[in-house]
Amino acid sequence: MKDLQKGDKKLLNAWAFYDWANSVYPLTIASAVFPIFYESLFAERDHYIDFFGLHLKNSALISFTTAVAFLVVSFTSPFLSGIADYVGNKKSFMKFFCYVGALSCIGLYWFDLENIYIGLLFYFFGLIGYWGSLVFYNSYLPDIAFEEQQDKISAKGYSLGYIGSVILLIINLAMIMKPEVFGIVGNEREGAAKIAMRYSFVMVGIWWIIFSQYTYYYLPKGRKKSSKKISKDVIFNGFKELKKVWALLQENIPLKRYLGGFFVSSMAVQTVMLVATYFGAQEIQWSSKEESTIGLIICILLIQLVAILGAVLTSRASAKFGNIPTLIVINAVWVVFCIIVYFISLPIHFYVMATIAGLVMGGIQALSRSTYSKLLPETEDTASFFSFYDVAEKIGIVIGMCVYGIIDQITGSPRSAIVVLGIFFITAIFLLRRIPKKGTLN
Repeated sequence: MKDLQKGDKKLLNAWAFYDWANSVYPLTIASAVFPIFYESLFAERDHYIDFFGLHLKNSALISFTTAVAFLVVSFTSPFLSGIADYVGNKKSFMKFFCYVGALSCIGLYWFDLENIYIGLLFYFFGLIGYWGSLVFYNSYLPDIAFEEQQDKISAKGYSLGYIGSVILLIINLAMIMKPEVFGIVGNEREGAAKIAMRYSFVMVGIWWIIFSQYTYYYLPKGRKKSSKKISKDVIFNGFKELKKVWALLQENIPLKRYLGGFFVSSMAVQTVMLVATYFGAQEIQWSSKEESTIGLIICILLIQLVAILGAVLTSRASAKFGNIPTLIVINAVWVVFCIIVYFISLPIHFYVMATIAGLVMGGIQALSRSTYSKLLPETEDTASFFSFYDVAEKIGIVIGMCVYGIIDQITGSPRSAIVVLGIFFITAIFLLRRIPKKGTLN
């Protein structure tokens, strides 16, 4: 079909709908069902396993695996964005990573400790697929929306993602609580609830593939720079573009300082999101295994539902007070959050903190993306700038997950790591306050 014009409502909605398609991955796999399933496998192992000759705590192992996956994405995305920007096929790359991630989710059906290496490989490629597709998805924002539309459509994307992912998680929760209603029967090795969790991984992959087709139908292929074949220079063009972006940052002080603040803030936010369920499973005093499973999923659902309100409120706050002041306030809330979490131990504490996390989580994600887009200079090479943005985000996550994993492994408890994340948020506030005023941003 003929490409829709920039700013077209149908095009904007199609772009935002990819959040509906892919957000089931971070909710079900990264945050809710898989962490609970993973913890249940270690119920009789005291949380430790021998892995490549090392005696590792299970939560530290998953933290290190996550960090390595993000490190791979950090180094491969410049190659891919350079090629995509050159030949004008961002959509093809976005599809590739989408399908890699979705099929890996389906592969998690066979995850068990006897085949831990293969299971972690599926988990590893699921991460790469999800985050790799976002490199190209995010780079479409300035291509399909005008500046005055970007805050609203970015927030709409996150809101759609929360709604879609919650719908599937509710279905998965019903399957886990009442597997007999869905005809799910346990076997000698596993109970029906755990098998229902395995089915939920398959459902994530299918959901992701099916609903992403609406986005792919309307998104343009991309702008082709040249008809020449891909060469060595093209392959390494992504790194050259990153170097060029870095040089431009020296002249664009607001963007440079914003990226510094975003780097440390994202480092902490993404780590909190990725480890929340593991923390809750190990550190909260649940009365029973059943209460733990249901309680943790309910907490994640609560976060997602409240995050919808958080994204909307943040969008309105940024319109009234400016993007940067709003981001500073949100980071301040995160500081208080980390201090309080260090002391919590009861389920009710976890529910309250989940509500607070939901309010600030949706807001900081949507606003960070649109603020960066607004600060970009006039350019057609949006993939390169968003590649730089994504590389900064991924390296931040690598550092955050490694810090969390190392402290968890050494101390046997992740509480001290949460305090360190609070220090990251304080640093982000300091950096954001140094951004020169620019129009409606301040």
